[in-house]
Amino acid sequence: MIIEEKKLRRFVTDIFSAVKSSPEEAKIIADHLVEANLTGHDSHGVSLIPEYLENLAAGNISPNTSGEVASANGSMLVYDGQRGYGQVVARNATNVAIDVARELGVAVLALRNSYHVGRIGTYGEQCSARGMVSVHFVNATGHQPRVAPYGGRDARLPTNPFCVAIPGSDRHEPVLLDMATSRIAQGKVRVARNSGHQVPPGCLLDSSGEPTTEPSVMFDRPPGALLPFGEHKGFALGLVCELLGGALAGGLTIQPANERGRGVINHMLMIVFDPSRLSDMDHTRREMDALIDYVLASPPISPKSPVVTPGTPERTTKANRQQNGLPLDEGTWERLVTAAKTVNVAPLE
Repeated sequence: MIIEEKKLRRFVTDIFSAVKSSPEEAKIIADHLVEANLTGHDSHGVSLIPEYLENLAAGNISPNTSGEVASANGSMLVYDGQRGYGQVVARNATNVAIDVARELGVAVLALRNSYHVGRIGTYGEQCSARGMVSVHFVNATGHQPRVAPYGGRDARLPTNPFCVAIPGSDRHEPVLLDMATSRIAQGKVRVARNSGHQVPPGCLLDSSGEPTTEPSVMFDRPPGALLPFGEHKGFALGLVCELLGGALAGGLTIQPANERGRGVINHMLMIVFDPSRLSDMDHTRREMDALIDYVLASPPISPKSPVVTPGTPERTTKANRQQNGLPLDEGTWERLVTAAKTVNVAPLE
């Protein structure tokens, strides 16, 4: 089914308003989730709402909580999310990091104890829109691990996203690398299950550690496991995200002595810096433009699929969905409607 962007934003805003979020908080969450769908990251969009409401009811989320700076030592900061909605908490923390980087040239900020922060690229875009370069290492605790280590048969790590955002120029859009360190994100497995589709080969193991394309194995008891992207390379990057985003930032990791079963708790280490402190920006932009021109001029393997820079597929998908509406599979829509009814919000017709 196809839904108009404005109608979906209003519907999602109504849902979070119904569970006592302030008008501002409800709008921030709705904008973030719908934006994820607009950019083609359906796994981090409105399909998460039933899970959010379940965790809210279980007391795993503190609504109307903006978080606070727990410590600041020059350019080194810690931001406590206080288990608030990650869309609000991470947005605030990123603004703090940008302001400090503007003043001091660089900010290294550890965000701790935030409920699920959603699509990490949102915070990279937040930085690049204000002329900042940012690098984000994210881990997740509070739930069972989902990704098998390279060579392993069961899950030992989360899907740990990694993000880099670089401002654009007058000629080229910003570069945005935003990816899970698993072959596919857990949310994409959920979307596949909801829509009745299989996942590509090489993405999943069943609970016995055997390869499968059946997404439901990730929701079995015991569950299966996602595989890391790029074999040992994805595993190594996922482990680095777990160490930097968790342990070295003063947060928790997925190791089994830490509490599980309280929803997704994200920790994020972000490094934000002002590129004008490193080089003359006219030179930087000329060099960036020349490199991107060179890369994009590579003859495509398929004429229908030219070479594009990271972030371009999201921008293209967003323009298309804003014009033509957002597609939602029947399974996701049914779960969303059921969740809305539990909080007395009428579904869209």
